[in-house]
Amino acid sequence: MTETQEEWIKKRAYALWEEEGRPAGRDSAHWHQALKEREALEGSAASLDGKEVKTRTKRAVAAPNGAAKAAARKTTAKKPAAVSKPV
Repeated sequence: MTETQEEWIKKRAYALWEEEGRPAGRDSAHWHQALKEREALEGSAASLDGKEVKTRTKRAVAAPNGAAKAAARKTTAKKPAAVSKPV
């Protein structure tokens, strides 16, 4: 059974309320916190139930004539150490 977004938010808001010791008058704050958490989950690589992280693979874009390899060599090349002149 798939849980709707509103059901998830309702359950999370309830859990937040319980975690805080069931305070009176904080229902709106808990609802908004749960909503923010849901939105963050939807924008992340986590599954909606928070039990697993989905892997996102990056596609490599092929550069013409090996330009990517040359760029990689440039960034990893070490600069020569500074030479001090005798005084």
